[in-house]
Amino acid sequence: MPRFISFFRLLFLILPAVLVFAAAPHPAAAAAQAVVTDVRVGEHGVITRCVFDLTNWVAFNVFTLSDPERVVIDLPEVGWRLPGRPLPSRTGLLKTLRYGLFKPGISRVVMDVNGPAAITRAFLVAPSAGYGYRLVVDLVETGGEVKQGNSPATGLWQASPPRFSAASPERMAAALFPPPLRKPMARKRQRKWVVAIDPGHGGVDPGTIGANGMYEKHITLAVAREIKNRLENSGRFRVVLTRKRDIFIRLRDRVAIARDAGADLFMSIHADSIKNKNIRGLSVYTLSEKASDREAAELAEQENKADLIAGIDLSNESPEVTNILIDLAQRETMNQSVRFASLLVGELKRQTRILRNSHRFAGFAVLKALDVPSVLIEMGFLSNRQDERALRSKAYRAKLASSIGRAIEGYFAQIEEAYRK
Repeated sequence: MPRFISFFRLLFLILPAVLVFAAAPHPAAAAAQAVVTDVRVGEHGVITRCVFDLTNWVAFNVFTLSDPERVVIDLPEVGWRLPGRPLPSRTGLLKTLRYGLFKPGISRVVMDVNGPAAITRAFLVAPSAGYGYRLVVDLVETGGEVKQGNSPATGLWQASPPRFSAASPERMAAALFPPPLRKPMARKRQRKWVVAIDPGHGGVDPGTIGANGMYEKHITLAVAREIKNRLENSGRFRVVLTRKRDIFIRLRDRVAIARDAGADLFMSIHADSIKNKNIRGLSVYTLSEKASDREAAELAEQENKADLIAGIDLSNESPEVTNILIDLAQRETMNQSVRFASLLVGELKRQTRILRNSHRFAGFAVLKALDVPSVLIEMGFLSNRQDERALRSKAYRAKLASSIGRAIEGYFAQIEEAYRK
């Protein structure tokens, strides 16, 4: 049964793209990468019209999601060369708009809307009257369910993607999270230790935006690269990044990448924000369903919604799955996570400012691997100008990477010493 579920989940992921490109009547144009040169939103009576200026013809897929209400537009991987002005917002049904690379080959636009919306029309306009290609999406407010339909021009749109669910939470858990491959302490060292580093956010999900405009997704990738270089230069480690460029990766897939690589340690890199802009400092989190404080609980809830930001429908996920995963988690793995976190805090406090309660506990989705010791580092508060200024500095990032590298080396030195006893 788990294989059956996995197959249909895979089919659900690839089927919309197959249908879109199968419907494309202009394969030659589709082969050339298009560039989005402008985005405009206006009100026409009860209709909110969204227009995307493009340099080439593209296939497209438009659908709506709820909880929260969103309209999602999937395109082939396109370039973005927008005018130097803020993106449209608070116009008609539109609240905010985001865009970015969703996965290799697919760019995604996510529009947060004020309430349930129906897609009345979605079509591509050929060049005319001084304009190039234009993708037009018309939205109206609706209190009921949106019916499926096809665009009168090119592309395919639908009200919402199909949903597949398992017959029970146990089967869903088995399909989404395979059983542990091994325990880190239960095997002899083979060649290099494998460390998975997860740069938080990416693509259509920018994460926190700092006081001076720094994007969390950019700073986490920069720090992850610094740590990777530091570890690999030692010759003792093979480092796997869950993302190597500005692309969206689902939380579940980040854990899967680490497990597929046979990771001995998983470390997720983030930078926080908070209403009190005077608070600054670094902290380290390990997994617990019971957060160590209210702030930790709110942060975990915020980070775990990253898939919603990217326009993924999570409404069919059962809350029982999380409880099952925690119940199945190996106690030794969680103990190893805490042991590494303690080493990490010890090294970091010598080099940088940390919070008083520096080792915290929260239910971050990326920490829920069953067999890989995992920590999440919040490198500071981008809402604080001093922290943001420090994270902009290559010298400071190198200092962070050096401290983290020493903690990782110390952690695996302890394991090697245990093997020798």
